[in-house]
Amino acid sequence: MILYILSVLFTMVALIFMLLGIVGLFRFKDFYSRILISSKVETVGFITIMTGVMLYSGFTWFSLKVLLILIIALLTNPLSTHAIARSAFISGYKIKREEKNG
Repeated sequence: MILYILSVLFTMVALIFMLLGIVGLFRFKDFYSRILISSKVETVGFITIMTGVMLYSGFTWFSLKVLLILIIALLTNPLSTHAIARSAFISGYKIKREEKNG
């Protein structure tokens, strides 16, 4: 019963965090800020949802497989985000500043 409550709690935290991250995507206007927030939302949201799934299923072979998927995602997500941001920087993508009158 406690594991079920914890799994629901982790899933709800993940969904709330992802919802707030989507709001953050709309608030930021430039590419580099958006890619930073999307990377954080994806990584932390994925961690908490997969933790909830592991707690819900109990400690079985399935949860071990989910843990391996989680480790692979934790290794590849920051690397891919860095590669995208670095390629944008190397290609000369600049942040367009808006001029304020007044």
